[in-house]
Amino acid sequence: MYKNSQDFPFTNILEDNWLTVRRELEQLSDRSFVEWPEKHLYQDGWDIFGLYAFGMKLDKNCQLCPETTKLVEQIPHLVTAGFSSLKPGTHIKPHTGYPDGVLRCHLGLVGCEGCGLRVGDETRGWEEGKTFVFDDTTEHEAWNRGTQTRIVLLLDFKYPVDEEQSNNLEDKSVMELLKGALPFFKKK
Repeated sequence: MYKNSQDFPFTNILEDNWLTVRRELEQLSDRSFVEWPEKHLYQDGWDIFGLYAFGMKLDKNCQLCPETTKLVEQIPHLVTAGFSSLKPGTHIKPHTGYPDGVLRCHLGLVGCEGCGLRVGDETRGWEEGKTFVFDDTTEHEAWNRGTQTRIVLLLDFKYPVDEEQSNNLEDKSVMELLKGALPFFKKK
């Protein structure tokens, strides 16, 4: 399910600085991106450029995007940050993410026309310079039916949970999180 972005103050900071983020994105080469690792969810056309992978800073990538890095480092309980790219014609099949206790935020940057994200029963399109937050454990799917590559700043963050839930989250999810982190470390 989608959440109210205004409940997370950092979304205003991202929206206020979206052009700075986009300028840094535009300086990256397509070769800087790697395929999203879960190939069973799509055919081709979903690529990522990581800044943080499950709490670990990817120094070389962060040096290429210093202003974006400063912005994401202000996000409380940041888990993952990077650029997510969907080429025209790409469809990410319905799936659920992991783990409970982590929310996902997208900041629309480029090529949002003709693209959509269904989370549960609600479908939204991205808008350049706007964020939305959703629960990644709710079934969702995404597509690019537009003519441009769609790129968003993708962020995962832990939302407030009590201490017992937090420990349980870390015990149950660390292996799943590490599986997803592998492409962030891959070099082309």
